[in-house]
Amino acid sequence: MDAMHGAKSIFSPNQTLFFYRALSTMASLPSTTKTIKARLNNGDTLYGLFLLSFSPTLAEISGHAGYDFVVIDMEHGHGGISQALPCLQALSSTQTLTILRLPENSPSWAKKALDLGPDGLMFPMIDDPESAKNAVKYCRYPPAGIRGAAHPIVRASKYGLDDDYLEKCERELLIMCQVESEEAVKRAGEIAAVDGVDCVMVGPLDLSASLGYLRDLGNEKVKEVMKVAEQAVLGGGDAYLAGFSMAQDPPNEMRKRGYNMVCGAVDLALFRNAAVEDVNKFKKMF
Repeated sequence: MDAMHGAKSIFSPNQTLFFYRALSTMASLPSTTKTIKARLNNGDTLYGLFLLSFSPTLAEISGHAGYDFVVIDMEHGHGGISQALPCLQALSSTQTLTILRLPENSPSWAKKALDLGPDGLMFPMIDDPESAKNAVKYCRYPPAGIRGAAHPIVRASKYGLDDDYLEKCERELLIMCQVESEEAVKRAGEIAAVDGVDCVMVGPLDLSASLGYLRDLGNEKVKEVMKVAEQAVLGGGDAYLAGFSMAQDPPNEMRKRGYNMVCGAVDLALFRNAAVEDVNKFKKMF
């Protein structure tokens, strides 16, 4: 038990009151980092990284390196909520924007992720506007949605110290829906037009797999369908367009086509490539 709940305090009542007031003041101070939606609204093109290692150290390095945002991937990475928290804390120390990618479009995963306080949530495999509407509903408190309320005690509200949390959390949160199948592409414009969907991310790997070209991302058919998805999102509503840069589709080309957010690498791939290069460099000496 702490000093406010029965145990003998080492502080005087005036000192205790001072500390609580100081904490409340700190919690209400404005952040020096613009929200991800504010930057997008400003016309910025944001460049990000996928984090699959769940290493807080690599997360912190990524932030210091200058990425605009980092996606902590709970769909394909080995970690879950408990492992994501230290990565969020590491990125927060560098004032880097954070997005949690969920394993599935479900209220339970969304609720846990939201309580950690990321700047955005990424919902995978959104094939139709009904699924997109559900994603939005999972991010809203009643009566607009079904998010469970624990705001007085969770990290998202600075453990209850952020008095403005309820007023700003839904306004500032970026809700991303992933279009990753041929069926989803057909309805991409409708998905982008769903009220509350802020961004649609076209997933090239799963999309190419759904078309039967998993080993041929540069196939002309894949390119054509990608273009259809891009144009549908850009013309479907106010949602921003996001994507992942592949070898045959560099970030600068994606930006020309209207992409607002581009992911260019995965932390594990960067380390793998650097490690292989280092070993090969050594072997060539002999």
